[in-house]
Amino acid sequence: MTVLSDDQSIRPQPCRLSETEKHLGNGFHQYSTDGTGSKEDFMDSGEGTVFGIVEPPRRSRGRLILHGLVMFGREFCYAVEAAFVTPVLLSVGLPRSLYSLVWLISPILGFLLQPVIGSASDHCHSAWGRRRPYILSLGVLMFIGITLFLNGDAVVSAVVSERSLRSIWAIVVVMFGVVLFDFAADFIDGPIKAYLFDVCSHQDKERGLHYHALLTGLGGACGYLVGAMDWGHSLLGQLLGSEYQVIYFFSALTWGIFLTVHLFSIPEQPLGKERSFSESSPPSALRLLGSHGNSNGYGALVKDTVIVPSSPTADLRPRSFSALGEANSVTSSAKQPNKEAQKRMTFRSLMKAIINMPSHYRFLCVSHLLGWTAFLCNMLFFTDFMGQIVYKGNPYAEHNSTAYVTYERGVEVGCWGLCINAVSSALYSYVQRFLLPYIGLKGLYFMGYFVFGLGTSLIGLFPNIIATLILCSVFGVMSSTLYTIPFNLIAEYQREEEEQMKLKGGGGTPRGTGVDCAALTCMVQLAQIIVGAGLGALVNLAGSVIVVVLSASTMSLLGCIFIALFIRYVE
Repeated sequence: MTVLSDDQSIRPQPCRLSETEKHLGNGFHQYSTDGTGSKEDFMDSGEGTVFGIVEPPRRSRGRLILHGLVMFGREFCYAVEAAFVTPVLLSVGLPRSLYSLVWLISPILGFLLQPVIGSASDHCHSAWGRRRPYILSLGVLMFIGITLFLNGDAVVSAVVSERSLRSIWAIVVVMFGVVLFDFAADFIDGPIKAYLFDVCSHQDKERGLHYHALLTGLGGACGYLVGAMDWGHSLLGQLLGSEYQVIYFFSALTWGIFLTVHLFSIPEQPLGKERSFSESSPPSALRLLGSHGNSNGYGALVKDTVIVPSSPTADLRPRSFSALGEANSVTSSAKQPNKEAQKRMTFRSLMKAIINMPSHYRFLCVSHLLGWTAFLCNMLFFTDFMGQIVYKGNPYAEHNSTAYVTYERGVEVGCWGLCINAVSSALYSYVQRFLLPYIGLKGLYFMGYFVFGLGTSLIGLFPNIIATLILCSVFGVMSSTLYTIPFNLIAEYQREEEEQMKLKGGGGTPRGTGVDCAALTCMVQLAQIIVGAGLGALVNLAGSVIVVVLSASTMSLLGCIFIALFIRYVE
Protein backbone atom coordinates (compact mmCIF):
# COMPACT_ATOMS: atom_id res chain seq x y z
CA MET A 1 0.00 0.00 0.00
CA THR A 2 1.31 3.46 -0.84
CA VAL A 3 0.21 6.80 0.44
CA LEU A 4 0.05 8.21 -3.07
CA SER A 5 -0.36 6.22 -6.25
CA ASP A 6 0.59 7.14 -9.78
CA ASP A 7 -1.63 6.95 -12.82
CA GLN A 8 -2.08 3.41 -14.05
CA SER A 9 -0.90 2.70 -17.55
CA ILE A 10 -3.28 -0.22 -18.03
CA ARG A 11 -6.90 0.77 -18.38
CA PRO A 12 -9.29 -1.73 -16.74
CA GLN A 13 -12.25 -2.82 -18.82
CA PRO A 14 -15.89 -2.14 -17.92
CA CYS A 15 -17.78 -5.21 -16.82
CA ARG A 16 -21.01 -6.32 -18.52
CA LEU A 17 -23.21 -9.28 -17.80
CA SER A 18 -23.43 -11.86 -20.55
CA GLU A 19 -26.74 -13.35 -21.64
CA THR A 20 -26.07 -16.64 -19.88
CA GLU A 21 -25.60 -14.82 -16.62
CA LYS A 22 -29.13 -13.41 -16.74
CA HIS A 23 -30.68 -16.83 -15.97
CA LEU A 24 -31.40 -17.85 -12.43
CA GLY A 25 -28.95 -20.16 -10.74
CA ASN A 26 -27.83 -21.34 -7.39
CA GLY A 27 -24.57 -19.41 -7.31
CA PHE A 28 -22.67 -16.53 -8.80
CA HIS A 29 -21.26 -17.21 -12.27
CA GLN A 30 -18.17 -15.87 -13.94
CA TYR A 31 -18.54 -12.67 -15.87
CA SER A 32 -17.04 -11.52 -19.13
CA THR A 33 -15.49 -8.19 -20.04
CA ASP A 34 -16.00 -6.09 -23.08
CA GLY A 35 -13.18 -3.84 -24.10
CA THR A 36 -15.08 -1.91 -26.75
CA GLY A 37 -15.93 1.77 -26.51
CA SER A 38 -14.04 5.03 -26.55
CA LYS A 39 -11.68 6.15 -23.81
CA GLU A 40 -13.92 9.09 -22.94
CA ASP A 41 -16.93 6.83 -22.55
CA PHE A 42 -14.91 4.57 -20.30
CA MET A 43 -13.36 7.27 -18.17
CA ASP A 44 -16.41 9.42 -17.51
CA SER A 45 -19.50 7.24 -17.77
CA GLY A 46 -20.83 4.51 -15.55
CA GLU A 47 -23.50 3.37 -18.02
CA GLY A 48 -21.56 0.29 -19.05
CA THR A 49 -21.20 -1.00 -15.52
CA VAL A 50 -23.49 -2.22 -12.82
CA PHE A 51 -23.00 0.61 -10.31
CA GLY A 52 -22.60 -0.74 -6.82
CA ILE A 53 -21.66 -4.25 -7.95
CA VAL A 54 -18.32 -3.37 -9.46
CA GLU A 55 -16.22 -0.33 -8.69
CA PRO A 56 -17.07 2.92 -10.49
CA PRO A 57 -15.18 3.60 -13.75
CA ARG A 58 -11.67 5.02 -13.75
CA ARG A 59 -11.49 8.82 -13.86
CA SER A 60 -9.05 10.91 -15.83
CA ARG A 61 -6.42 13.00 -14.09
CA GLY A 62 -8.07 16.20 -15.30
CA ARG A 63 -11.40 15.33 -13.73
CA LEU A 64 -9.78 14.38 -10.42
CA ILE A 65 -7.93 17.70 -10.37
CA LEU A 66 -11.14 19.60 -11.17
CA HIS A 67 -12.84 17.68 -8.37
CA GLY A 68 -10.05 18.63 -5.95
CA LEU A 69 -10.08 22.35 -6.76
CA VAL A 70 -12.78 22.85 -4.13
CA MET A 71 -10.13 22.01 -1.53
CA PHE A 72 -7.97 24.81 -2.92
CA GLY A 73 -10.81 27.29 -2.48
CA ARG A 74 -11.79 25.96 0.94
CA GLU A 75 -8.25 26.11 2.27
CA PHE A 76 -7.75 29.58 0.73
CA CYS A 77 -10.69 30.86 2.77
CA TYR A 78 -9.60 28.86 5.80
CA ALA A 79 -6.16 30.48 5.60
CA VAL A 80 -7.75 33.95 5.54
CA GLU A 81 -9.85 33.06 8.57
CA ALA A 82 -6.94 31.53 10.51
CA ALA A 83 -4.73 34.53 9.79
CA PHE A 84 -7.21 37.30 10.58
CA VAL A 85 -9.89 36.01 12.93
CA THR A 86 -8.04 36.82 16.15
CA PRO A 87 -6.77 40.25 14.97
CA VAL A 88 -10.24 41.16 13.65
CA LEU A 89 -12.01 40.10 16.85
CA LEU A 90 -9.52 41.94 19.03
CA SER A 91 -9.71 45.04 16.82
CA VAL A 92 -13.51 45.28 17.24
CA GLY A 93 -13.10 45.16 21.03
CA LEU A 94 -13.62 41.51 22.03
CA PRO A 95 -12.03 40.93 25.51
CA ARG A 96 -8.89 38.77 25.55
CA SER A 97 -10.50 36.25 27.92
CA LEU A 98 -13.35 35.55 25.46
CA TYR A 99 -11.68 35.39 22.07
CA SER A 100 -10.94 31.66 22.19
CA LEU A 101 -14.60 30.93 23.00
CA VAL A 102 -15.51 31.82 19.40
CA TRP A 103 -14.03 28.45 18.42
CA LEU A 104 -16.35 26.59 20.80
CA ILE A 105 -19.74 27.07 19.16
CA SER A 106 -19.01 25.58 15.73
CA PRO A 107 -17.30 22.36 16.90
CA ILE A 108 -20.02 21.72 19.47
CA LEU A 109 -22.64 21.98 16.74
CA GLY A 110 -20.51 19.82 14.48
CA PHE A 111 -19.92 17.18 17.12
CA LEU A 112 -23.67 16.86 17.70
CA LEU A 113 -25.05 17.34 14.19
CA GLN A 114 -22.47 15.79 11.89
CA PRO A 115 -23.88 12.22 12.07
CA VAL A 116 -27.38 13.58 11.38
CA ILE A 117 -26.28 15.59 8.33
CA GLY A 118 -24.11 12.72 7.11
CA SER A 119 -27.08 10.38 7.34
CA ALA A 120 -29.29 12.91 5.56
CA SER A 121 -26.84 13.07 2.65
CA ASP A 122 -26.84 9.25 2.51
CA HIS A 123 -30.60 9.38 1.89
CA CYS A 124 -30.84 12.42 -0.37
CA HIS A 125 -32.96 11.59 -3.43
CA SER A 126 -32.09 14.69 -5.45
CA ALA A 127 -31.69 14.17 -9.19
CA TRP A 128 -28.39 16.01 -8.82
CA GLY A 129 -27.00 13.26 -6.55
CA ARG A 130 -26.69 12.69 -2.83
CA ARG A 131 -23.66 14.82 -1.97
CA ARG A 132 -23.71 17.83 -4.27
CA PRO A 133 -26.88 19.47 -2.87
CA TYR A 134 -25.25 19.49 0.57
CA ILE A 135 -21.93 20.72 -0.81
CA LEU A 136 -23.74 23.60 -2.53
CA SER A 137 -25.75 24.52 0.58
CA LEU A 138 -22.69 24.48 2.83
CA GLY A 139 -20.72 26.41 0.21
CA VAL A 140 -23.31 29.19 0.26
CA LEU A 141 -23.15 29.30 4.07
CA MET A 142 -19.34 29.59 3.85
CA PHE A 143 -19.77 32.54 1.49
CA ILE A 144 -22.21 34.30 3.85
CA GLY A 145 -19.95 33.62 6.83
CA ILE A 146 -16.78 35.06 5.31
CA THR A 147 -18.79 38.08 4.07
CA LEU A 148 -19.92 38.90 7.60
CA PHE A 149 -16.52 38.11 9.10
CA LEU A 150 -14.48 40.45 6.87
CA ASN A 151 -17.10 43.14 6.25
CA GLY A 152 -19.09 43.12 9.50
CA ASP A 153 -17.15 45.93 11.17
CA ALA A 154 -17.38 48.20 8.10
CA VAL A 155 -21.11 47.54 7.61
CA VAL A 156 -21.93 48.18 11.29
CA SER A 157 -19.83 51.36 11.30
CA ALA A 158 -21.80 52.64 8.30
CA VAL A 159 -25.20 51.78 9.80
CA VAL A 160 -24.81 52.43 13.55
CA SER A 161 -23.70 55.89 14.66
CA GLU A 162 -23.47 55.49 18.46
CA ARG A 163 -19.96 54.33 19.37
CA SER A 164 -20.76 51.98 22.28
CA LEU A 165 -23.64 50.35 20.42
CA ARG A 166 -21.51 50.11 17.29
CA SER A 167 -18.82 48.16 19.16
CA ILE A 168 -21.34 45.66 20.52
CA TRP A 169 -22.97 45.09 17.13
CA ALA A 170 -19.58 44.77 15.43
CA ILE A 171 -18.57 42.02 17.87
CA VAL A 172 -21.90 40.19 17.37
CA VAL A 173 -21.85 40.36 13.56
CA VAL A 174 -18.18 39.38 13.24
CA MET A 175 -18.56 36.51 15.72
CA PHE A 176 -21.65 35.25 13.89
CA GLY A 177 -19.76 35.34 10.59
CA VAL A 178 -16.81 33.42 12.08
CA VAL A 179 -19.06 30.75 13.61
CA LEU A 180 -21.13 30.35 10.44
CA PHE A 181 -18.06 30.10 8.21
CA ASP A 182 -16.28 27.68 10.54
CA PHE A 183 -19.39 25.51 10.86
CA ALA A 184 -19.90 25.25 7.09
CA ALA A 185 -16.19 24.82 6.27
CA ASP A 186 -15.87 21.98 8.79
CA PHE A 187 -19.01 20.23 7.60
CA ILE A 188 -18.33 20.50 3.87
CA ASP A 189 -15.25 18.27 4.03
CA GLY A 190 -17.36 15.16 4.76
CA PRO A 191 -19.66 15.43 1.71
CA ILE A 192 -16.66 16.30 -0.50
CA LYS A 193 -14.82 13.13 0.56
CA ALA A 194 -18.01 11.04 0.25
CA TYR A 195 -18.59 12.48 -3.24
CA LEU A 196 -15.06 11.43 -4.24
CA PHE A 197 -15.46 7.93 -2.77
CA ASP A 198 -18.87 7.41 -4.39
CA VAL A 199 -17.75 8.20 -7.94
CA CYS A 200 -14.19 6.77 -8.00
CA SER A 201 -12.58 3.35 -8.05
CA HIS A 202 -10.16 2.27 -5.33
CA GLN A 203 -7.09 3.46 -7.27
CA ASP A 204 -8.73 6.77 -8.14
CA LYS A 205 -9.67 7.33 -4.51
CA GLU A 206 -5.98 7.29 -3.58
CA ARG A 207 -5.12 9.55 -6.52
CA GLY A 208 -8.01 11.86 -5.67
CA LEU A 209 -6.95 12.16 -2.03
CA HIS A 210 -3.43 12.95 -3.23
CA TYR A 211 -4.72 15.81 -5.39
CA HIS A 212 -6.89 16.98 -2.48
CA ALA A 213 -3.84 17.12 -0.20
CA LEU A 214 -1.74 18.89 -2.83
CA LEU A 215 -4.40 21.48 -3.66
CA THR A 216 -5.15 22.00 0.03
CA GLY A 217 -1.53 22.98 0.59
CA LEU A 218 -1.44 25.25 -2.45
CA GLY A 219 -4.74 26.89 -1.49
CA GLY A 220 -3.50 27.58 2.02
CA ALA A 221 -0.25 29.02 0.65
CA CYS A 222 -2.11 31.39 -1.66
CA GLY A 223 -4.52 32.42 1.11
CA TYR A 224 -1.73 33.24 3.53
CA LEU A 225 0.18 34.99 0.73
CA VAL A 226 -2.79 37.29 0.06
CA GLY A 227 -3.04 37.99 3.78
CA ALA A 228 0.67 38.76 4.06
CA MET A 229 0.54 41.60 1.52
CA ASP A 230 -0.09 45.22 2.50
CA TRP A 231 -3.25 45.99 0.51
CA GLY A 232 -4.20 49.07 2.52
CA HIS A 233 -1.93 51.40 0.55
CA SER A 234 -2.44 49.73 -2.82
CA LEU A 235 -4.66 50.97 -5.66
CA LEU A 236 -7.03 48.05 -5.10
CA GLY A 237 -7.22 48.87 -1.39
CA GLN A 238 -8.12 52.49 -2.11
CA LEU A 239 -10.71 51.39 -4.66
CA LEU A 240 -12.46 48.83 -2.41
CA GLY A 241 -12.11 50.78 0.82
CA SER A 242 -9.74 48.80 3.07
CA GLU A 243 -7.36 45.87 3.32
CA TYR A 244 -10.08 43.52 4.57
CA GLN A 245 -12.32 44.29 1.58
CA VAL A 246 -9.48 43.40 -0.82
CA ILE A 247 -8.90 40.10 0.95
CA TYR A 248 -12.65 39.44 0.89
CA PHE A 249 -12.75 40.11 -2.87
CA PHE A 250 -10.05 37.51 -3.55
CA SER A 251 -11.61 35.00 -1.14
CA ALA A 252 -15.13 35.29 -2.56
CA LEU A 253 -13.89 35.09 -6.16
CA THR A 254 -11.70 32.04 -5.50
CA TRP A 255 -14.36 30.17 -3.55
CA GLY A 256 -17.17 30.92 -6.01
CA ILE A 257 -15.21 29.76 -9.07
CA PHE A 258 -13.69 26.60 -7.60
CA LEU A 259 -16.92 25.49 -5.88
CA THR A 260 -18.74 25.73 -9.22
CA VAL A 261 -15.99 23.78 -11.02
CA HIS A 262 -16.10 21.07 -8.35
CA LEU A 263 -19.87 20.62 -8.56
CA PHE A 264 -19.67 19.91 -12.29
CA SER A 265 -16.42 17.91 -12.27
CA ILE A 266 -17.72 14.30 -12.13
CA PRO A 267 -21.31 13.10 -12.67
CA GLU A 268 -22.90 11.67 -9.53
CA GLN A 269 -25.35 8.77 -9.45
CA PRO A 270 -28.69 9.74 -7.85
CA LEU A 271 -29.82 7.44 -5.05
CA GLY A 272 -33.17 6.69 -6.69
CA LYS A 273 -31.62 5.66 -10.01
CA GLU A 274 -31.14 1.96 -9.35
CA ARG A 275 -30.59 -0.95 -11.65
CA SER A 276 -32.39 -4.25 -11.74
CA PHE A 277 -30.40 -7.35 -12.43
CA SER A 278 -30.41 -11.05 -11.83
CA GLU A 279 -29.05 -12.95 -8.90
CA SER A 280 -26.21 -14.05 -11.12
CA SER A 281 -23.58 -11.42 -10.45
CA PRO A 282 -19.79 -11.25 -10.53
CA PRO A 283 -17.93 -12.84 -7.64
CA SER A 284 -16.89 -9.39 -6.42
CA ALA A 285 -20.50 -8.83 -5.38
CA LEU A 286 -19.91 -11.30 -2.58
CA ARG A 287 -17.45 -8.91 -0.99
CA LEU A 288 -19.83 -5.97 -1.29
CA LEU A 289 -22.85 -7.83 -0.02
CA GLY A 290 -20.92 -9.25 2.90
CA SER A 291 -22.25 -11.90 5.20
CA HIS A 292 -25.83 -13.01 5.57
CA GLY A 293 -25.17 -14.41 8.99
CA ASN A 294 -26.60 -13.22 12.22
CA SER A 295 -23.49 -11.65 13.74
CA ASN A 296 -23.27 -7.89 13.73
CA GLY A 297 -19.87 -6.28 14.06
CA TYR A 298 -18.89 -2.83 15.21
CA GLY A 299 -20.28 -0.11 12.95
CA ALA A 300 -22.94 -2.28 11.31
CA LEU A 301 -25.80 -0.18 12.79
CA VAL A 302 -28.32 -2.91 12.03
CA LYS A 303 -29.62 -5.66 14.28
CA ASP A 304 -31.85 -7.57 11.88
CA THR A 305 -30.69 -10.66 10.07
CA VAL A 306 -29.28 -9.72 6.69
CA ILE A 307 -30.79 -11.47 3.69
CA VAL A 308 -29.08 -11.68 0.31
CA PRO A 309 -31.48 -10.72 -2.49
CA SER A 310 -32.77 -13.80 -4.29
CA SER A 311 -35.23 -12.17 -6.66
CA PRO A 312 -34.16 -11.44 -10.26
CA THR A 313 -35.46 -7.92 -9.79
CA ALA A 314 -33.99 -7.29 -6.35
CA ASP A 315 -32.26 -3.95 -6.34
CA LEU A 316 -28.91 -3.11 -4.82
CA ARG A 317 -28.26 0.48 -3.91
CA PRO A 318 -25.23 2.38 -5.14
CA ARG A 319 -22.23 1.58 -3.04
CA SER A 320 -21.87 4.05 -0.19
CA PHE A 321 -18.75 4.78 1.80
CA SER A 322 -20.62 5.85 4.89
CA ALA A 323 -21.54 3.56 7.72
CA LEU A 324 -25.23 3.76 6.94
CA GLY A 325 -24.67 3.18 3.25
CA GLU A 326 -22.63 0.07 4.01
CA ALA A 327 -25.47 -1.19 6.18
CA ASN A 328 -28.03 -0.46 3.46
CA SER A 329 -26.01 -2.34 0.85
CA VAL A 330 -26.51 -5.59 2.77
CA THR A 331 -30.18 -5.04 3.65
CA SER A 332 -32.70 -6.98 1.66
CA SER A 333 -35.12 -4.93 -0.40
CA ALA A 334 -36.93 -7.94 -1.80
CA LYS A 335 -39.48 -7.85 1.02
CA GLN A 336 -40.01 -4.09 0.70
CA PRO A 337 -39.27 -3.16 -2.91
CA ASN A 338 -40.95 0.25 -2.64
CA LYS A 339 -39.76 1.23 0.82
CA GLU A 340 -36.31 1.81 2.29
CA ALA A 341 -35.95 -0.53 5.27
CA GLN A 342 -33.10 1.28 6.93
CA LYS A 343 -32.05 3.16 10.03
CA ARG A 344 -30.71 6.66 9.99
CA MET A 345 -27.47 7.33 11.80
CA THR A 346 -27.90 9.39 14.94
CA PHE A 347 -25.49 10.90 17.45
CA ARG A 348 -26.36 8.06 19.84
CA SER A 349 -25.63 5.33 17.28
CA LEU A 350 -22.34 6.99 16.36
CA MET A 351 -21.25 7.17 20.01
CA LYS A 352 -22.24 3.55 20.53
CA ALA A 353 -20.22 2.52 17.47
CA ILE A 354 -17.18 4.49 18.68
CA ILE A 355 -17.37 2.96 22.18
CA ASN A 356 -17.61 -0.56 20.73
CA MET A 357 -14.90 -0.13 18.12
CA PRO A 358 -11.79 -2.35 18.23
CA SER A 359 -8.98 -1.06 20.43
CA HIS A 360 -6.61 -0.16 17.59
CA TYR A 361 -9.25 2.15 16.09
CA ARG A 362 -9.88 3.72 19.49
CA PHE A 363 -6.16 4.34 20.00
CA LEU A 364 -5.98 5.93 16.57
CA CYS A 365 -8.80 8.31 17.56
CA VAL A 366 -6.99 9.30 20.76
CA SER A 367 -3.72 10.00 18.92
CA HIS A 368 -5.67 12.01 16.32
CA LEU A 369 -7.24 14.04 19.14
CA LEU A 370 -3.82 14.79 20.65
CA GLY A 371 -2.41 15.76 17.26
CA TRP A 372 -5.25 18.10 16.34
CA THR A 373 -5.25 19.71 19.80
CA ALA A 374 -1.55 20.48 19.38
CA PHE A 375 -1.98 21.71 15.81
CA LEU A 376 -4.96 23.98 16.56
CA CYS A 377 -3.30 25.47 19.66
CA ASN A 378 -0.59 26.76 17.39
CA MET A 379 -2.39 27.55 14.14
CA LEU A 380 -5.40 29.45 15.47
CA PHE A 381 -3.31 31.93 17.43
CA PHE A 382 -0.03 32.01 15.52
CA THR A 383 -0.49 35.43 13.88
CA ASP A 384 -1.49 36.89 17.25
CA PHE A 385 1.64 35.29 18.75
CA MET A 386 3.77 36.92 16.05
CA GLY A 387 2.17 40.33 16.62
CA GLN A 388 2.36 40.33 20.43
CA ILE A 389 5.39 38.19 21.32
CA VAL A 390 7.78 38.33 18.37
CA TYR A 391 7.05 41.93 17.28
CA LYS A 392 5.91 43.15 20.73
CA GLY A 393 2.85 45.01 19.38
CA ASN A 394 -0.45 45.73 21.12
CA PRO A 395 -3.80 44.79 19.49
CA TYR A 396 -5.72 46.93 22.03
CA ALA A 397 -3.85 50.15 21.27
CA GLU A 398 -5.37 52.96 19.20
CA HIS A 399 -5.44 52.06 15.51
CA ASN A 400 -3.21 54.98 14.54
CA SER A 401 -0.63 54.28 17.26
CA THR A 402 2.84 52.80 16.76
CA ALA A 403 2.05 49.81 19.01
CA TYR A 404 -0.96 48.81 16.87
CA VAL A 405 0.91 49.32 13.58
CA THR A 406 3.71 47.12 14.95
CA TYR A 407 1.15 44.47 15.88
CA GLU A 408 -0.33 44.57 12.36
CA ARG A 409 3.15 44.15 10.90
CA GLY A 410 3.62 41.08 13.08
CA VAL A 411 0.32 39.67 11.83
CA GLU A 412 1.45 40.16 8.21
CA VAL A 413 4.75 38.40 8.87
CA GLY A 414 2.81 35.66 10.65
CA CYS A 415 0.86 35.18 7.41
CA TRP A 416 4.17 34.66 5.60
CA GLY A 417 5.01 32.01 8.17
CA LEU A 418 1.68 30.26 7.61
CA CYS A 419 2.32 30.49 3.86
CA ILE A 420 5.59 28.62 4.42
CA ASN A 421 3.61 26.06 6.41
CA ALA A 422 1.16 25.50 3.53
CA VAL A 423 3.93 25.13 0.93
CA SER A 424 5.84 22.68 3.11
CA SER A 425 2.61 20.70 3.61
CA ALA A 426 2.16 20.33 -0.15
CA LEU A 427 5.82 19.35 -0.62
CA TYR A 428 5.81 16.89 2.27
CA SER A 429 2.83 15.10 0.75
CA TYR A 430 5.26 14.05 -1.99
CA VAL A 431 8.10 13.25 0.42
CA GLN A 432 5.85 10.83 2.32
CA ARG A 433 5.71 8.37 -0.57
CA PHE A 434 9.51 8.10 -0.64
CA LEU A 435 9.82 7.68 3.13
CA LEU A 436 7.01 5.12 3.40
CA PRO A 437 9.00 2.03 2.27
CA TYR A 438 11.70 2.79 4.86
CA ILE A 439 9.81 3.75 8.01
CA GLY A 440 6.21 2.68 7.33
CA LEU A 441 2.96 4.41 8.25
CA LYS A 442 3.58 4.30 12.00
CA GLY A 443 7.04 5.78 11.51
CA LEU A 444 5.63 8.62 9.38
CA TYR A 445 2.96 9.22 12.00
CA PHE A 446 5.50 9.40 14.83
CA MET A 447 7.89 11.59 12.85
CA GLY A 448 5.19 14.15 12.01
CA TYR A 449 4.28 14.62 15.67
CA PHE A 450 7.90 14.67 16.85
CA VAL A 451 9.10 17.24 14.30
CA PHE A 452 6.14 19.51 15.08
CA GLY A 453 6.64 19.22 18.85
CA LEU A 454 10.35 19.99 18.57
CA GLY A 455 9.80 22.94 16.22
CA THR A 456 7.07 24.59 18.30
CA SER A 457 9.10 24.21 21.50
CA LEU A 458 12.03 26.04 19.86
CA ILE A 459 9.68 28.80 18.63
CA GLY A 460 8.26 29.25 22.12
CA LEU A 461 11.64 29.29 23.86
CA PHE A 462 13.43 31.48 21.28
CA PRO A 463 10.84 33.83 19.64
CA ASN A 464 13.17 35.23 16.99
CA ILE A 465 11.73 36.47 13.65
CA ILE A 466 14.05 34.56 11.29
CA ALA A 467 14.12 31.37 13.35
CA THR A 468 10.35 31.39 13.71
CA LEU A 469 9.80 31.75 9.96
CA ILE A 470 12.22 28.90 9.22
CA LEU A 471 10.59 26.63 11.79
CA CYS A 472 7.15 27.31 10.26
CA SER A 473 8.02 24.57 7.78
CA VAL A 474 7.46 21.96 10.53
CA PHE A 475 3.81 23.05 10.72
CA GLY A 476 3.36 21.71 7.18
CA VAL A 477 4.81 18.34 8.17
CA MET A 478 2.20 18.05 10.92
CA SER A 479 -0.61 19.25 8.65
CA SER A 480 0.17 16.71 5.93
CA THR A 481 0.52 13.97 8.55
CA LEU A 482 -2.89 14.68 10.12
CA TYR A 483 -4.68 14.83 6.77
CA THR A 484 -3.24 11.60 5.34
CA ILE A 485 -1.68 9.08 7.74
CA PRO A 486 -4.68 8.32 10.02
CA PHE A 487 -6.93 7.66 7.02
CA ASN A 488 -4.29 5.45 5.40
CA LEU A 489 -4.01 3.50 8.65
CA ILE A 490 -7.79 3.02 8.65
CA ALA A 491 -7.63 1.78 5.04
CA GLU A 492 -4.92 -0.72 5.99
CA TYR A 493 -6.76 -1.92 9.08
CA GLN A 494 -9.90 -2.49 7.05
CA ARG A 495 -8.01 -4.23 4.26
CA GLU A 496 -6.56 -6.62 6.83
CA GLU A 497 -10.05 -7.31 8.17
CA GLU A 498 -11.40 -7.94 4.67
CA GLU A 499 -8.61 -10.44 4.01
CA GLN A 500 -9.31 -12.18 7.30
CA MET A 501 -13.02 -12.37 6.46
CA LYS A 502 -12.15 -13.80 3.05
CA LEU A 503 -9.94 -16.47 4.62
CA LYS A 504 -12.73 -17.36 7.04
CA GLY A 505 -15.22 -17.73 4.21
CA GLY A 506 -16.81 -14.29 4.41
CA GLY A 507 -18.32 -14.71 7.87
CA GLY A 508 -19.35 -11.57 9.74
CA THR A 509 -21.02 -8.30 8.88
CA PRO A 510 -18.74 -5.72 7.24
CA ARG A 511 -18.09 -2.64 9.35
CA GLY A 512 -19.00 0.72 7.84
CA THR A 513 -16.08 2.80 6.64
CA GLY A 514 -17.99 5.97 7.42
CA VAL A 515 -18.07 5.21 11.15
CA ASP A 516 -14.29 5.21 11.31
CA CYS A 517 -13.98 8.43 9.28
CA ALA A 518 -16.75 10.06 11.34
CA ALA A 519 -14.93 9.09 14.53
CA LEU A 520 -11.72 10.74 13.32
CA THR A 521 -13.62 13.87 12.25
CA CYS A 522 -15.27 14.05 15.66
CA MET A 523 -11.80 14.09 17.21
CA VAL A 524 -11.00 17.23 15.20
CA GLN A 525 -14.11 18.94 16.54
CA LEU A 526 -13.45 17.71 20.06
CA ALA A 527 -9.94 19.20 19.79
CA GLN A 528 -11.50 22.53 18.78
CA ILE A 529 -13.76 22.37 21.84
CA ILE A 530 -10.79 21.68 24.12
CA VAL A 531 -8.76 24.52 22.60
CA GLY A 532 -11.67 26.94 22.66
CA ALA A 533 -12.65 26.16 26.25
CA GLY A 534 -9.20 25.95 27.78
CA LEU A 535 -6.73 28.08 25.88
CA GLY A 536 -8.29 31.48 26.63
CA ALA A 537 -8.24 30.75 30.36
CA LEU A 538 -4.67 29.48 30.05
CA VAL A 539 -3.56 32.69 28.31
CA ASN A 540 -5.31 34.75 31.00
CA LEU A 541 -3.61 32.75 33.73
CA ALA A 542 -0.15 32.98 32.17
CA GLY A 543 -0.57 36.60 31.08
CA SER A 544 1.07 35.92 27.71
CA VAL A 545 0.13 34.23 24.42
CA ILE A 546 3.48 32.43 24.41
CA VAL A 547 1.66 29.70 26.31
CA VAL A 548 -0.23 28.66 23.14
CA VAL A 549 2.98 27.60 21.38
CA LEU A 550 4.31 25.78 24.43
CA SER A 551 0.95 24.02 24.85
CA ALA A 552 1.12 22.88 21.22
CA SER A 553 4.59 21.47 21.79
CA THR A 554 3.55 19.62 24.94
CA MET A 555 0.48 18.01 23.35
CA SER A 556 2.46 16.97 20.27
CA LEU A 557 5.21 15.29 22.29
CA LEU A 558 2.56 13.49 24.35
CA GLY A 559 1.12 12.29 21.04
CA CYS A 560 4.55 10.94 20.08
CA ILE A 561 4.66 8.81 23.22
CA PHE A 562 1.10 7.58 22.64
CA ILE A 563 1.84 6.62 19.02
CA ALA A 564 4.97 4.74 20.02
CA LEU A 565 3.16 2.75 22.70
CA PHE A 566 -0.35 2.15 21.35
CA ILE A 567 -0.65 2.59 17.57
CA ARG A 568 -0.53 -0.77 15.83
CA TYR A 569 2.24 -1.26 13.30
CA VAL A 570 1.17 -1.95 9.72
CA GLU A 571 3.45 -3.47 7.10
